[in-house]
Amino acid sequence: LPSSWDYRRVPNAWLTFVGSDIISTVEFNHTGELLATGDKGGRVVIFQREQESKNQIHRRGEYNVYSTFQSHEPEFDYLKSLEIEEKINKIRWLPQQNAAYFLLSTNDKTVKLWKVSERDKRPEGYNLKDEEGRLRDPATITTLRVPVLRPMDLMVEATPRRVFANAHTYHINSISVNSDYETYMSADDLRINLWNFEITNQSFNIVDIKPANMEELTEVITAAEFHPHHCNTFVYSSSKGTIRLCDMRASALCDRHTKFFEEPEDPSNRSFFSEIISSISDVKFSHSGRYIMTRDYLTVKVWDLNMENRPIETYQVHDYLRSKLCSLYENDCIFDKFECVWNGSDSVIMTGSYNNFFRMFDRNTKRDVTLEASRENSKPRAILKPRKVCVGGKRRKDEISVDSLDFSKKILHTAWHPSENIIAVAATNNLYIFQDKVN
Repeated sequence: LPSSWDYRRVPNAWLTFVGSDIISTVEFNHTGELLATGDKGGRVVIFQREQESKNQIHRRGEYNVYSTFQSHEPEFDYLKSLEIEEKINKIRWLPQQNAAYFLLSTNDKTVKLWKVSERDKRPEGYNLKDEEGRLRDPATITTLRVPVLRPMDLMVEATPRRVFANAHTYHINSISVNSDYETYMSADDLRINLWNFEITNQSFNIVDIKPANMEELTEVITAAEFHPHHCNTFVYSSSKGTIRLCDMRASALCDRHTKFFEEPEDPSNRSFFSEIISSISDVKFSHSGRYIMTRDYLTVKVWDLNMENRPIETYQVHDYLRSKLCSLYENDCIFDKFECVWNGSDSVIMTGSYNNFFRMFDRNTKRDVTLEASRENSKPRAILKPRKVCVGGKRRKDEISVDSLDFSKKILHTAWHPSENIIAVAATNNLYIFQDKVN
């Protein structure tokens, strides 16, 4: 990040989703040219970077709507008398192999592989069909025509290529594409399944933590991700604040972990809420594959794969809420699941908070900043001003009191461009795109 820590809002770079279409996931593709969002209404909206803006420093973060499609519909499980929400829980891109783009999207039960492609030509001059597509009488065909391709307005099509269903009893919370690009995994509360992209009717169960007696259940799986370079390695986190690293070469069923990451609890900080706030809501490998980042309710932690007994870095996201845990428990905010992301070089991490605040931590300089994503203070090209929260005592003019934070405005989902300082921040039903300040 630049030393100024300034971020500008990109002109016209927010999209308002209406009604129940609260953004539920945000993801850049591997090049950063496309940005996908999923929402509570089951829709996927893909934004494409403006080609002209790449060469213009002040406009290089401009994205426009590229394609919109309905990924999932609401369903009903008649055996269990349960509604299955259409909400998109996660989107993951596959690396681009040809002119088309491929992405995985999932709701609580079903994962779909989508192909997004462009069409700017259409075939004309069929022999057995007329111009309106109706079949012609073969007896009337006296000459043989060669069909030709005619130019047409550019059309972006999204088609489902695979549907991976009926493999999860519980709600899917994570999907992760393997570095072999032949397989991916999907994780729910108690199980993790391994899929081959070509096979939709069979998956391999690689983790199963369901006890024989459900009354003995003490923890659930909260997130899972494959290693970015080693196709045999993956991690998953739990509601007890632990992370397990598994190696698929060791055994087909990875119930026995290879490494177990856990920080000993400080007895002096023990409280009624300790177990709830220690639950890990997100886990991410660094791009290098050397580190793991985890997010719990109050902190972001960075773990070295070679050191299991404690994290090498701990960042306080909103420690001023520690005194508010009782009221956060009563309004259910304490169960919010915040995500975290690395920048392209693994030197800065970003995560969300309340009041439409999001936090950035520089791992090298140990500096941090709180920024706000809101329409009121985000005019095009305006520099975002760092925000400060006043915990007690006299409040300064530019500070906001912890008692006046709006807990209904929360940033759970963020994304960072894979190689540039361009970030996407989802604030309920608004998507903001920011780029770093250029002098």
